[in-house]
Amino acid sequence: MNAIRVLLVDDHALFRSGLAGLLGGQRGFEVVGEAQDGQEAFEKAKALMPDVILMDVYMPGMDGLEATRRIKEALPYVKIVILTVSEEDQNLFEAIKHGAQGYLLKTIEVTELFTMLQGVSRGEAPISRAMAAKILGEFARRSQKASAPGSEEKLSPREREVLELLTQGTTNKEIAGALGISENTVKNHLRNILEKLHLQNRVQAVAYALEEGLVSRKRSD
Repeated sequence: MNAIRVLLVDDHALFRSGLAGLLGGQRGFEVVGEAQDGQEAFEKAKALMPDVILMDVYMPGMDGLEATRRIKEALPYVKIVILTVSEEDQNLFEAIKHGAQGYLLKTIEVTELFTMLQGVSRGEAPISRAMAAKILGEFARRSQKASAPGSEEKLSPREREVLELLTQGTTNKEIAGALGISENTVKNHLRNILEKLHLQNRVQAVAYALEEGLVSRKRSD
């Protein structure tokens, strides 16, 4: 299996150096470059073609949210994971809207970060259960409208079950176990859901499902 090629974007050189050392010492990862702001990240992403970009939010000049938007427009296949100290809801939702595949806090354990990054290479969404709960809670507060006409009818009963489990921050393996199906079948359902709802990734699918009322807004703690 080829190593996951990672671009690190953060304005703190010491943090980048430490993270580069951790990833470089872990089998299956290759740090191909570093950037100190959004503009440099945009330029290096085009030059280096990484598989995954770990992106901070607050940086001088172009911030991580704007950089995410520009990079996803130019290189839609690149997976961007926000890694930040910011727990602000607005940053989370802006990152999702601009196409970020995940949103993690810098308080994350190192082993969990490795697992999350391996998951994103398989098409999973590296987003902690706490962040998933934030998405659920925010849309429960913001959206009082009924289901979008026709949206629910686009999905099969099984696809709605998969979508329901997605809102709980589950992995493909956990969804497969809960529904008694294979991980490949889960991936096929996810592809169909994204195509039917015209969305880019599973994090957007969670946000859309909650905002449009396609799944219940209960949460499990």
